[in-house]
Amino acid sequence: MAFQFMPGATAVGISYQGGVLLAAEKRVAFGNFVVNKNTKKTFPVTELVGAACAGMIADMQVLVRQVGALAKIRKLETKRNVAPNSVAKLMSVIMFERRFFPLLTQVIVGGIDGKPQIYTLDPLGSLLPDEYAAVGTGAEMALGVMDGEYKKEMTEEKARELAIKAIKSSIQRDSSSGDGIDLLLISNNGHREESISF
Repeated sequence: MAFQFMPGATAVGISYQGGVLLAAEKRVAFGNFVVNKNTKKTFPVTELVGAACAGMIADMQVLVRQVGALAKIRKLETKRNVAPNSVAKLMSVIMFERRFFPLLTQVIVGGIDGKPQIYTLDPLGSLLPDEYAAVGTGAEMALGVMDGEYKKEMTEEKARELAIKAIKSSIQRDSSSGDGIDLLLISNNGHREESISF
């Protein structure tokens, strides 16, 4: 009965030639009630690593803030950028430590360290590397689109089009997803954010 009111969402991550794109829709819904229509679910963690989340908003925000702070400390100690796999592993350890009182969020971590990297995490901290991924209640629809159209070494523009198409397909069938799309694009030049309203 408690899972009836779990918040739904759709978030995707796509690696492309020279970077990673993370995208998520903006709706927050509990059951049949739309709580908010303009919530950000894509987060820069460091300059070259970001996260896109689905699930409980508070848990996403706490996890990203904690990992972001620990990554800053690590960068000060080593005087090097923290690699995406290190950020993903740190997030995985934090989520696994909380397994008896889990953070109710699924996460896609993406970044660039010589080459683009994408990792998917579940609420218990399972860490799975991939070239593209989707999480949330609309993940099945988004993955159906990406499975058919993803190609290695896509351009940034093609990856952007694919992410938007995948999220739009999930919005059409998942009532917990909707109200626009936030994009986080990460390349060797840093990260930039976009917002699409419709």
